[in-house]
Amino acid sequence: MSEERESGAAVAEGKPRVKEPPRYVVLLHNDDYSTMEFVVEVLQRFFQKTEEQAVKLTLEIHTKGRAVAGIYTPEIAEAKAVQVVDTARSRGFPLKATAEPA
Repeated sequence: MSEERESGAAVAEGKPRVKEPPRYVVLLHNDDYSTMEFVVEVLQRFFQKTEEQAVKLTLEIHTKGRAVAGIYTPEIAEAKAVQVVDTARSRGFPLKATAEPA
């Protein structure tokens, strides 16, 4: 057994603090061409939203112009935004997704 444990000293004293990574939001933006069904599908597929959550967010995007689909590290947020745009383009929709600091 180590001397630290035998003496009752706390083992975690010298443990460095880990800085939280910056957080980014993925925003979906309203357009006049992407269907509600497609936006709901995107929110369920890429952001793990339930159907109810996805419909609610889709309506927020429509009425407010944009809504937060999720909050992630910068790399993941950017990757998700690219996935959404690539999928939208492949399906003929102009849906816009951006990643911004939270």
